[in-house]
Amino acid sequence: MRRVQIILIATAALVTAVMVSIVGSIGFVGLVIPHAVRMLVGVRHARLVPLSALSGALFLIAADILSRTLIKGQALPIGVITALIGAPVFALILIRGNSTR
Repeated sequence: MRRVQIILIATAALVTAVMVSIVGSIGFVGLVIPHAVRMLVGVRHARLVPLSALSGALFLIAADILSRTLIKGQALPIGVITALIGAPVFALILIRGNSTR
């Protein structure tokens, strides 16, 4: 049973990695933001879904503004900003998720 669980988790991680590589790190926002919002508001979907959508939109707007203003005269790719912020947050969510189990 434990072996099946490990194989399923590894498969899910691989599929997620492939999809992020295809979609790009902006799609990464769809992984990070709902989990972060869930940590703040709980698991009630009536609040979780709208707040996740709103938070994701606000996060991308903030990342876009930051990418356009960080270097004068140049715009960084928005994926760079979302990856710089999203990767550490995602790692923190993974670590916290494992420590609660």
